[in-house]
Amino acid sequence: MIMENKSFQNNMRNNAWEHFKTITYHKYLVMSGCFRVGLYRQGLLHDLSKYSWAEFRTGVFYYQGTRSPNAAEKEERGYSPAWLHHKGRNKHHFEYWTDVSTAEDHWKIVGVKMPLPYLIEMVMDRIAAAKVYRGKQYTDGAAYDYFCRNRQYVAMHPQTKAMLNRILFMLKKRGERKTFAYIRKLLRKGDY
Repeated sequence: MIMENKSFQNNMRNNAWEHFKTITYHKYLVMSGCFRVGLYRQGLLHDLSKYSWAEFRTGVFYYQGTRSPNAAEKEERGYSPAWLHHKGRNKHHFEYWTDVSTAEDHWKIVGVKMPLPYLIEMVMDRIAAAKVYRGKQYTDGAAYDYFCRNRQYVAMHPQTKAMLNRILFMLKKRGERKTFAYIRKLLRKGDY
């Protein structure tokens, strides 16, 4: 019993360290991408809530290294308190930008158009997540391919969804340098 407890503690300590490295590397990649397109404040502040105990503990208990611990928590519990905490505090997630529409006398979850800086931060977040979880198998098409798997089911504003699709497809076909140049032009324009 004591050996099992010690083994569990060592495993949790290792998971905590590995999760910390994973989220910090992810944050670094998002920050780098944001800086490349001129979103300095968002790059610095990206995903700080992941270091809160409300979110970090899920990373410790469900760490796998190949996907988000929140996904594993959802599979086990049916929902993820860490994800609910995260999406409610981070405007770069389209889920933050949802509301209830009462059109036609029934309620429906609808997407609200994301402000451009948060949309761009979402792009950087998706690129970074693909780089972290794909590792050496990462390609510029990874974020687009992941988006395509579920895009028909998400409650995202049509203009936001179309622009996200356009940017991720451009990344897949033309690479980071040309895509980031396009993003800088969009940010100078101020809207999409």
